[in-house]
Amino acid sequence: MEPGSLLDPEALQPRRERFGEKLKFLPIVYVVAAKLMLASIYLSQHIFKLISRQEPWDAAAQLRGWTQLSIFVPATVLLLICYVRCILVHPGEIPDDPKWEYLPRDRGVTMAPLSQEVKRTGERRHCKWCGKFKPDRCHHCRVCRTCILKMDHHCPWIYNCVGHYNYKFFILLLFYSAIDCHLILWTMMESLIRCISLPQTPFEEMFLIFFGEILAFVMAALVSVFLGMHLWLMARGLTTIEFCEKSLPKDGNRNFNSVYDLGILGNLRAVFGANVVFWFLPLGLPEGDGLTFISDETCLTKDMDGTNGIRRQILGALPPSQ
Repeated sequence: MEPGSLLDPEALQPRRERFGEKLKFLPIVYVVAAKLMLASIYLSQHIFKLISRQEPWDAAAQLRGWTQLSIFVPATVLLLICYVRCILVHPGEIPDDPKWEYLPRDRGVTMAPLSQEVKRTGERRHCKWCGKFKPDRCHHCRVCRTCILKMDHHCPWIYNCVGHYNYKFFILLLFYSAIDCHLILWTMMESLIRCISLPQTPFEEMFLIFFGEILAFVMAALVSVFLGMHLWLMARGLTTIEFCEKSLPKDGNRNFNSVYDLGILGNLRAVFGANVVFWFLPLGLPEGDGLTFISDETCLTKDMDGTNGIRRQILGALPPSQ
C-alpha cells in the first residue's frame, strides 16, 4: 500500500486537531487532586484524631480509628492501581493483519473473518478511517483515532477508551472508589457531629470537615450510579454503546436482551477472567481476543454443524437405496 494513498489508513484519519488537545490531561489532574484532598482531610481531621484520642470514656475510639484505617488504605491503593491501569492499558485495536484490511470490490476479494454484525445491506462493517473491517462490537473512536475492540465508551477522566482489555480495571476502579467514598462519608460523620456539638471547635477544622463531607457525598453518589449502571450492563452482556444503540419502540418497551449474553456467571468470566481468585485484583486479562465473541447465532451454528455431522454419519451407515 502506497503511503499517502487513498487506501492508506493514515491518510484516511481526520487531520484537524481536537480542541483543547494540550489540556487533555486536566481531567486526570483534577481527579488525582480531588482524591488527594479528600484523603488528606479524612486522615488529618478524622482518622489521626481518633487514633490519638485519650478520653477514658471513649476507649473504643482508637480501635475504630485503626479499623477504619485498615479498610481505607487497601481500598485507596487498589483504587489508584486500577486508575493507573485504566490510563495505561490499551483497550485493544484491530490487528495489522491482511485479512482485516478493507479493499474496494474492484481491487480484490477480501478474506475477512465472518461476523454477526453487518450493515443493513448485509455487507461486512468496515471503518472508513482505519481502512479495516470491523470485528463484532468494535467501534472507531475519533479521540483515540483508532478502532477499539469491544468499545464501551471514551472516558475523558482517564483520557482513554474503555474497551476489551481495560474494562475490568474500569469496573474495579468504580468499585473501590465507591467503597472509599462511602467509607469516608459515613465514618467521618462522627467527626462532623462532634464539631457541631462542641462550640469551641476552630472554624478551620469545621470548614474542612464540612467540605470533606460534601465532596465525599458528591463523589460517592456519582460513582455509585456509574457502578450500578455498569454492573447491570455487564450482567446482561451489553456495552454502553450497545445499550444506547437499542431503539425505543412505540409501545415504550425496550428490549435489552443481547445476543452476546452468556448468563450472569458467563458474563462475569468474560470480563474478569476465568480465575475467580483474581476477580477483585487489578491483574490478569479478560477471556477471548476481543475479535470474536460467542453469541446466540454462533451457538446455533455449532449446534447445526453437530446435527449435520451426526446426520451424515447416519446416512453414511445406511445401505444405498435400490
